[in-house]
Amino acid sequence: MIPSSIRTVLKFCYLLPLMLGISCGDSPNKIKSDIEKSNLEEDTAKESTNVKTILFFGNSLTAGMGLEPDKAFPGIIQEKIDSLSLPFRVINAGLSGETTASGENRIDWLMNQEVDIFVLELGANDGLRGIPLSETRKNLQAIINAVKVKNPETKIVLAGMQIPPNMGQDYTSEFRRIFPELAAENEAYLIPFLLENVAGIPELNQADGIHPTEEGQRIVAQNVWNIIRPIL
Repeated sequence: MIPSSIRTVLKFCYLLPLMLGISCGDSPNKIKSDIEKSNLEEDTAKESTNVKTILFFGNSLTAGMGLEPDKAFPGIIQEKIDSLSLPFRVINAGLSGETTASGENRIDWLMNQEVDIFVLELGANDGLRGIPLSETRKNLQAIINAVKVKNPETKIVLAGMQIPPNMGQDYTSEFRRIFPELAAENEAYLIPFLLENVAGIPELNQADGIHPTEEGQRIVAQNVWNIIRPIL
């Protein structure tokens, strides 16, 4: 049996390449085009059936890099919603390589549509690049503020993240605290750790050792579902 301390080290060893891989993927123009197309196709149906919107805003973990779009955890969440005949549609606005700063730059046009539940999954790239944590916190708060300004009734869910200890224990610990603290300050819901039971487990990640497999994405989806199901 592997001691817990060694399992923790292994977990972060696998987590590091996973995070470093979020620099590839779909372009912002493609994301924008896909979302606008989805809005156009479903606008009439939404008005007539009062379908609500869940927007997932994140990086390649949300985008499902290496998999078909419906195999990423937002797509799996849509499957769960459909199986229960709940009146919600999911929009996957994940963009590989996204930082909190670039996320802040594109949040306004995304929020031009009505969003009922907003799931924010950003920050990992900041931590891996050693960006000052005050900047990460400020940018995340700015994104939350933008959502509240556009629609004060939107329920906000913040996905917690952890990084390897490469930047030092103080940096790593403070990074981890950002998410629960912002959730508490903004009365938002919190997913404690998005990659719980996936990070550091080779068979749940793709051959590149970076992104979750379909099975890994299903576990991530369950981590998310545990938090948003009561909201629905």
